[in-house]
Order: sequence, then C-alpha cells, then structure tokens
Amino acid sequence: MKLTSAASSSIVQATQRPFLLQRATPVGGGDINQAFRLEGTDGSRYFLKLNEARQHATFISEAAGLQTIAATQTLRVPQVIAHGASEGMSFLVMEHLQLGGKGNARRLGEQLAALHRHRADRFGFPQDNFIGTTPQPNDWAVDWLDFWREQRLGHQLRLAAQNGYGGELHKLGEKLMDALPELIAGYSPQPSLLHGDLWGGNHGFLADGTPTVFDPACYYGDRECDLAMTELFGGYPADFYAAYQAEYPLDAGYARRRELYNLYHILNHANLFGGGYAGQAGNMISALLAP
Repeated sequence: MKLTSAASSSIVQATQRPFLLQRATPVGGGDINQAFRLEGTDGSRYFLKLNEARQHATFISEAAGLQTIAATQTLRVPQVIAHGASEGMSFLVMEHLQLGGKGNARRLGEQLAALHRHRADRFGFPQDNFIGTTPQPNDWAVDWLDFWREQRLGHQLRLAAQNGYGGELHKLGEKLMDALPELIAGYSPQPSLLHGDLWGGNHGFLADGTPTVFDPACYYGDRECDLAMTELFGGYPADFYAAYQAEYPLDAGYARRRELYNLYHILNHANLFGGGYAGQAGNMISALLAP
C-alpha cells in the first residue's frame, strides 16, 4: 500500500529516526476511518488512521484536540506524530497505545475533573472541528446560551432540515430553541476545556490501569456536556462518577440539562446515520418541553 510509504516517511521526518515498515495490521473498532497498527523492523509501533483526502481536515482538528489535551497534563492521550495526504488519501499517525481491559475508573474521573478546570474567558475554540464527520463550528461567544443555541442545537437542526428531517422535528426544534432561556435559567457555567465526544468507545486503559482518551472534538463549554455524553451509550463505571463528583461536584439541575446536551449528539447521529435517531431526537425534545 503506497500510503503506508507516505506515512512511514512522515514518521521519519517527525521523529528524526529511521523507520522501516515491517507490517501493517488492520485494527477494528471504528466506523469512520480505516485504522492500522504499523510495526517497524526495530520493534517500534505506531497507530495509523486513513480516510479520503477530502477528510484531511478531520485529522488536522483531531491532532489539534489531542495536543490541546496533552498540554494540560491531565488525561493521557496518544501523542500525535504526523498527518498528511497522499495518493488521494489522508492519514494521521499517532503513538500506538496498547489498551488492556479494566483500569482505574476513579483516576479517570479525577483526571477529567482536572481537565475541566482548564478554562478560557469565552466559549468556543481557536478553530472549528468535527463531531464524527459533521463540521462543528466553534466561534467564540461570551454567553453560553447563545453558543449552545446557535453553534450546537441550531446547527444540528439546520443540518437535519437539509437532510430531510423537517416537518415535526423542525417544529419541535423551533419550540425548544424558544424555550432554552427557561431550561437553563439561573445557570451560568464557566468555559471549561472539554473532550467533546466522550462516549464509552473513546476511552480505554493501558496495561498498568492508566486511563486514556482519544478521538476528541475539543472546545471550551459547559463541563456537564462531557459528563452527559458519558451516560449516553451505556455509561461509565460508578467509581468514575463518584470520583468526579468528589473532585468537582455538579450543580443542581444537571439531570435535565443532561438530556438537552445529549440531544446534540442524537441529532448528529440522525444527520450521520439516519435510522431511528430522528425519532429519538423528537422524543427527547418533547420530554424537554413537557411541563
């Protein structure tokens, strides 16, 4: 595969060390990119993601997110080695992390709380990025309500209309947008650094139990957004939540805001995958609007 040659050359350039590829082994688990474990003749290993050349921007933003989290020295993330495009494909090369089974969930909760204590003076991020393959705008905003309404829910609802999910979902979405001030009345979160896509498949543990996270969609927002998503697809271990609460207790009203924040991800799944997600989004909006 010619692209592995381009990736190998980028490894040499980035590390300033020789790298002779011995084996490229496919790695499963993702539904957006192809992934491979690259092994060199010297025993070194790297993790390679591949996609079409037009998706290179997703790898650029993923690298930026990983480097931003790494700079906080809170959560362990794979080190970014290089990214580029060649032969009509784009690639991202990262440190290869050997993930084990169970690990230290309490430490994961503590470290996520530490990440969330890294703040900005506004909501947003220095660059737009992606949630899955959906563009995620991150223009800076002083007001959280404005940010969430325009750049999160409003953005996904507009995409849903373009994707054929107008009608009842659109009407419910308009009602929800009008109701947002009431739904988060009296609540003023600080702009915390978020992973941004923290479902169960985007964390793991190294052999020694050290937690690690990957595939971020970073921005500065309400820290409850990260916590909410951990509960969306099966949840994290109870020790994780207990440790987070001990380090950085959540505010009253989180349970209702959790549904509001997770609606963003369900709408995104409707836009990406279709299926029953649009109906689920409509049901979530109806529940949020219920007296």
